[in-house]
Amino acid sequence: MPSDAMQIQVCYAQPDGQTLLELNVPPGATIEQAIRCSGVLARHPEIDLERQRVGIFGQLKPLDTPVQSGDRIEIYRPLKADPKEARQRRVAKKRAEGSREGNKWQGRR
Repeated sequence: MPSDAMQIQVCYAQPDGQTLLELNVPPGATIEQAIRCSGVLARHPEIDLERQRVGIFGQLKPLDTPVQSGDRIEIYRPLKADPKEARQRRVAKKRAEGSREGNKWQGRR
């Protein structure tokens, strides 16, 4: 390993497990370059970098962001449902069941 190489991780999680790959990249490497060098795209052909979001330690970042030594690059799967709509459906269900929890925001306790 060259002395100026940076050690990073690339992570992709699925419902049934995760892939965590460690690799060394040269200084100035971007998130996209690191992902492509990691081999994760070959292991998971469903990953589409044009559509999926990526980040470093839970913070969304563009693909052209330079990585730093010790970074964990995360590839995020698309959401199955809009969180706001899912919450509205849960509240509507609780209200229909007559739950106190579902009615507290309507002024009924």
